[in-house]
Amino acid sequence: MITLWLVTLLWAFSFSLIGVYLAGQVDPYLAVFIRMLLASAVLLPFLRIRHLTPRLSLRLAGIGAIQIGLMYLLLYHAFLYLSVPEVLLFTIFTPLYITLLDEKVINRRPIPARWWLAACIAVVGAAIIRYQPVSANFMLGFLLIQGANLSFAIGQVAYKRTQLGSALQQTQVYALFFFGATLVSGMGVLLFTNWELLPATSIQWTVLLWLGLIASGVGYLAWSIASKKVNIGQLASMNNMLIPAGLLVNYLFWAQDVNWTRLLIGGAVILFAVSICSYKIKTQQQRIAQDLD
Repeated sequence: MITLWLVTLLWAFSFSLIGVYLAGQVDPYLAVFIRMLLASAVLLPFLRIRHLTPRLSLRLAGIGAIQIGLMYLLLYHAFLYLSVPEVLLFTIFTPLYITLLDEKVINRRPIPARWWLAACIAVVGAAIIRYQPVSANFMLGFLLIQGANLSFAIGQVAYKRTQLGSALQQTQVYALFFFGATLVSGMGVLLFTNWELLPATSIQWTVLLWLGLIASGVGYLAWSIASKKVNIGQLASMNNMLIPAGLLVNYLFWAQDVNWTRLLIGGAVILFAVSICSYKIKTQQQRIAQDLD
């Protein structure tokens, strides 16, 4: 869980950086492609695929194409219609998508009721923090964000249920994940890029380097490995911790107003959702330890 928390803090900067320095200034297709290309470069030196079957290689590339290639194309376009707080607001349904996909598509069996409860509580907690009136363009922005949420959820569930071995073995094949995302974003560049909106300032390039090398290259690898060590309820609930983390970053670095009452109450509700999924696991571990003694 500690890795998921650390990556959440890392990703908390992404929403504001995209909204402030890239949205409307750098073509979204090109911004996503550069980000994925940089992330691929980080993992390429570790690539070892001799032990992978062609089918598993294609599966991993496909997961990356959907989870971050398609997701980022939709997300970056949403910033053209929504403010950063509105984007954060519309991400609150991701835990429900993750839980539903894992139950109906992957496992095809009922998920424990407490995991459903945790996902719903996480949505409520996020809504407490971020509920506000939305802009006139909210419907198109909302649909774009829901497409991004669904893509992100599909990728997380599929990766978690794919057998890839130890953390070291996952690191050695993770470049394939970004190759898939790079391919999707590259197709977007070829078909739709507005070449008048190229990165032109040192700040824009610095933001792209941060997003590509650190937030993506390091962040997604760490998140994906950690996702295999928690249950689906914990993973779903942790997705909404980005909302209070993102708001804190907005406040601390860009002086955005924060409703501290809502932030504290909503954050506590989300933490409670995570704890619901963790309680039974801790109890089982304690019982095993007692039996061994």
